[in-house]
Amino acid sequence: MTEEFHRSSAAEIPVTSNGDQSPDMVFQRDSYPSVPRALNLSESCVTSANFASTTEGIIESGPYKGTMNEQPKSGAVVLSDDLKSPAMEKLDLVRKWSINTYKCTRQILSEKLGRGSRTVDLDLEAQIEVLRDNKKKYQNVIKLAQTLANQLSQIMQTQRQLGNAFADLSLKSPELHEEFGYNAETQKLLSKNGETLLAAINFFIGSVNTLVDQTIEDTLVNIKQYEFARVEYDAYRTDLEELNLGPRDATTMPRIEFSQQQFQIYREKYERMRNDVSVKLKFLEENKVKVLHNQLILFHNAIAAYYAGNQQQLEQTLKQFHIKLKIPGGDSPSWLEEH
Repeated sequence: MTEEFHRSSAAEIPVTSNGDQSPDMVFQRDSYPSVPRALNLSESCVTSANFASTTEGIIESGPYKGTMNEQPKSGAVVLSDDLKSPAMEKLDLVRKWSINTYKCTRQILSEKLGRGSRTVDLDLEAQIEVLRDNKKKYQNVIKLAQTLANQLSQIMQTQRQLGNAFADLSLKSPELHEEFGYNAETQKLLSKNGETLLAAINFFIGSVNTLVDQTIEDTLVNIKQYEFARVEYDAYRTDLEELNLGPRDATTMPRIEFSQQQFQIYREKYERMRNDVSVKLKFLEENKVKVLHNQLILFHNAIAAYYAGNQQQLEQTLKQFHIKLKIPGGDSPSWLEEH
């Protein structure tokens, strides 16, 4: 009887929130097997008896049979790499770009105001300056050669018209038939030689223009990328130097280590771009010398043969450089070729 009484009854322990006994607080334990076991926290629940005081409650231990409503957890939500959306990735890229742009803009302004230092490779900078100067000079040569070609084309047109006029007068003036005929043939010959010279000049213009607008321009694009890498390198170098001058404690050391990592990344990028530009400039110089050597010989020989009246030498020059003389109206196919 006594064992059954103890097994069915609940142990009542009056407690309060500060440890004092109170009749309103009761600790109740349901019936358990005679063998003692550890308290299972998953089978416990806490309920509050809201009577007169908000500090009192009843703690019940035992199998919970009610329905558990999950309470929302507060705090920061950390997403794993697999759950990151493209929008979050784009936002992270924009954030990194903004930081990088700010640092580079600050570096450029400090250099222009004379307050910041910049990394300079004297030998490479000299080569870049020479290349940009040569590009301007080559563009001026192309412009002048194009003007010469336009003027020569106008002269050829005038010569053809003058030759036709002499030929017409030769037929209508029997007493001056031979004299008008000689002049008509001379003007037509000059016009024909002018077409040959014009083909050589246009070939010269096209080759030099390709050298300037494609080969040199491609190298200048790499140079711009190198210069931007230099600005990035100097920006992160300056940032690291400023952090190293400050205090070193638990707050600043992570920032210094992160800045050191970023500095190392942009230093490697700068050195890689510098080496690429050096190689590009070397190959460009070799290609430039080869192209201009041939084109200058072509231009000289064609001009000299034209003004010397050496038609055979002029035609030989075009054959030497594999230049085909364009026949007026020869670009458009005939009706039979189209059909």
